[in-house]
Amino acid sequence: MTDAAVRPNKPATSKRTPAGGAPTAAHTAEEASEARIDVAAVTRALLGTWADTRLEAREMIKDPAFWRVDGMPMPEHRERVLTQLHLLVEAGGSRRSFPKEYGGLDNNGANLAGFQELVLADPSLQIKSGVQWGLFGSAIYQLGTKKHHDAWLPDVISLALPGAFAMTETGHGSDVAAIGTTATYDPETEEFVIHTPFRGAWKDYLGNAALHGKAATVFAQLITGGVNYGVHCFFVPLRDEEGAFLPGIGGEDDGVKGGLNGIDNGRLHFDHVRIPRENLLNRYGDVAADGTYSSEIASPGRRFFTMLGALVQGRVSLDGAATTGTALALYIAITYANQRRQFDSGAGTDEVVLLDYGKHQRRLLPRLAQDYAQFFAHDELLKKFDGVFSGTADTPAEREDLETLAAALKPLSTWNALDTIQEAREACGGSGFLAENRLVGLHQDLDVYVTFEGDNNVLLQLVGKRLLSDFARQFKGADAAALAKYAVGQTAGKLFHGAGLRQLGQTVTDFGSTARSVELGLRAEQQHELLSGRVQQMVADVAGALRPAARMSPAEAAAVFNENQTQLIEAARAHAELLQWEAFTDGINRLEDEDTAHVLTWLRDLFGLSLIEKHLAWYLINGRLSTQRAASVSRYIDRLCARLRPHAQDLVDAFGFAPEHVRAPIASGAERARQDEARAYFADLAASGELPTSEKALKKK
Repeated sequence: MTDAAVRPNKPATSKRTPAGGAPTAAHTAEEASEARIDVAAVTRALLGTWADTRLEAREMIKDPAFWRVDGMPMPEHRERVLTQLHLLVEAGGSRRSFPKEYGGLDNNGANLAGFQELVLADPSLQIKSGVQWGLFGSAIYQLGTKKHHDAWLPDVISLALPGAFAMTETGHGSDVAAIGTTATYDPETEEFVIHTPFRGAWKDYLGNAALHGKAATVFAQLITGGVNYGVHCFFVPLRDEEGAFLPGIGGEDDGVKGGLNGIDNGRLHFDHVRIPRENLLNRYGDVAADGTYSSEIASPGRRFFTMLGALVQGRVSLDGAATTGTALALYIAITYANQRRQFDSGAGTDEVVLLDYGKHQRRLLPRLAQDYAQFFAHDELLKKFDGVFSGTADTPAEREDLETLAAALKPLSTWNALDTIQEAREACGGSGFLAENRLVGLHQDLDVYVTFEGDNNVLLQLVGKRLLSDFARQFKGADAAALAKYAVGQTAGKLFHGAGLRQLGQTVTDFGSTARSVELGLRAEQQHELLSGRVQQMVADVAGALRPAARMSPAEAAAVFNENQTQLIEAARAHAELLQWEAFTDGINRLEDEDTAHVLTWLRDLFGLSLIEKHLAWYLINGRLSTQRAASVSRYIDRLCARLRPHAQDLVDAFGFAPEHVRAPIASGAERARQDEARAYFADLAASGELPTSEKALKKK
């Protein structure tokens, strides 16, 4: 495979306007006489390991019954989405992850792959189905035992038992360990008493809570014998057959939200509600009839994180759904930009297609490269998830790696979704603001993804702590001299990859030559060195700053950590960016078609160099790049954008969306028809001799 930096330096255009006009870019790779991608092969690569399931889901949601209807009042939207859930059941979409003995398919990777595609139909449908089967049902399956499975899973799968996942509280979102709801065991009646002792302990933002949920999996502090054994999960019935709350249970409707208004989010509170002892989902902790607590996991902290880890699929799903939603926005914006014309060149030529403008390329093509990286990284995450949840690779180390990888990738993909959808909206002008073209609705619905399943900054802090832990393990038992040498970057021989460590050569050294910087300093190995070296140094710097905290009081140590929290989160973000770059590179290496690999290498280079450009200040401050090399990065990005411009439509076509998935008039060909009509009109007018002379032309005479 040839890297972009050593490709022949031929122009990305095949023709220019007459003398005095602005350059006109080739619109296709064929026009530019460039290598072309095999669109079908790239589609298959982007669909990933469970491509067949994704295609099956996409075929199902071609039915208009699954589509979001813009402007629909909230009550009607909620009922429509509930009806859609029943259609999913009829199509078998609710069965994929559950055991075969309950009518399931026992295919965890396929389940999430198919679920993520629902974002193309209506994000409310995607999230509500995730609440029902990915959270409520999964909590019963993953945290319960066979008696619970027998009692409830069949009705969960069939939607006879719609449910809520009651973890988050008004006063505690991401800090689940500190929730206020209690479950106190009463040995005389062999019951748990579920109680929310203050307003901040109300369960909040819960899908299915406002209207449809008949039961909930409620997370509460388990108290027995006067001892708090930490957060556990309980099955709690909520409503009778008429939909009225059961005694002791109350709630409120969250009402209109910024998006996802097809979901009946609401609040729940409990006033000494009694449930049988058997309703404790007791896979990881149990209470005997006499109130004795037992668990196979002795450590309270390890037990807590094991229970939460069983529910990691929410973060995995959001990473994939955000990536697909972003792809839809890019398809709409780039297709429109390839057809919409605006301003002539100033020389009386045709108006220029938007994507021919350098700034427009800069706005959209690096974001396209980012989304490609996310597709490849997500498939790696999904494979790890399937390995753990299928049992083929279910070890404590694999679970920890899965949790770290999900916490690293979900923040980047969900943040990027909002950034890219907004940029796509602006790039489409007023047309992008029309609801019918879907960009505004996508932004509204995906907005909350950045705080779903944990605030993104909190998730990255978890990743950062894992990186520090891995860093410390490298030097366990090392003397002070070895640590000092590492701190100054002299013996850096490893970098963080995935959740573990990968061997790397020496740290990056600046070539120092402007002439060589463009042709030699931007190849894959140099990009990798720059990206990985940044992670390595940032983690080492934070570790060094935190080292004195080991000898401080808890309060002083917390203050030191707080001073370095921002740097730790940035190190975790850099780590996640590196993972995406590596996954993109691995994906290219699996391609068989040489031309396709060439074009995707340019796209990967655009992604890598855009990351380096974003962090140029860091590279300059830390002496990783000379000013001459730093200046060359932006120039080379411009060259890559121009080179990729003829391939832009092929690259978004490779997302594999059918018209029923896109449903945006500006990306339907209607804009091209309008432009062709206008050009034909003026051509006919000129040919007839009836075209009025412009005032400017008269003045030139």
